[in-house]
Amino acid sequence: DDAGATGAGAIARAAIPDAVLAIVGPDDERMRSGLESLARHAGIGSQVVFTGMLRGEDKAAALARIHSGSSDVAVPVFDRSADLSRAGAAIISSASRIVLVEGNYLLLDAEPWQQTARLFDMTVFLSVPREILEQRLVRRWLDHGLAPDAARTRALSNDIPNALLVMERSRPADVVLDN
Repeated sequence: DDAGATGAGAIARAAIPDAVLAIVGPDDERMRSGLESLARHAGIGSQVVFTGMLRGEDKAAALARIHSGSSDVAVPVFDRSADLSRAGAAIISSASRIVLVEGNYLLLDAEPWQQTARLFDMTVFLSVPREILEQRLVRRWLDHGLAPDAARTRALSNDIPNALLVMERSRPADVVLDN
């Protein structure tokens, strides 16, 4: 499990043994690219599935089904160009022995996220100072074509409050990485 506030970034490198890997998380292109490259390097590139967003109880339920390993699990894929999630567009194989889950709220000390705690063998929280988060989030919206004032307003009115919630109300992680 890799958790952290919006804009914290994602785990870019990890040691992955020769196994089937499934990646469950939002549509972060940098994370997708880095993890697909890592999987190819480990010789498992053709078996990587990167899913779209699952929220709240839907994500908790999907994670429980994936964790059980009893059957394949259909998950959505986020289509950035259409700005929507396509239901059931990817399958997490029941043969997946390593499942990397990425998301902002995974360690949140509130339901339904408390239900997911038992599903993770290890948790990682990416810690980023608020000032850097603000810079990254404003840059994200500028890169999406928003004007500077609109990008700042969007980051400060939505993303930063969510980031503060995650930073202030998350359960402790096994590992905290400064990012």
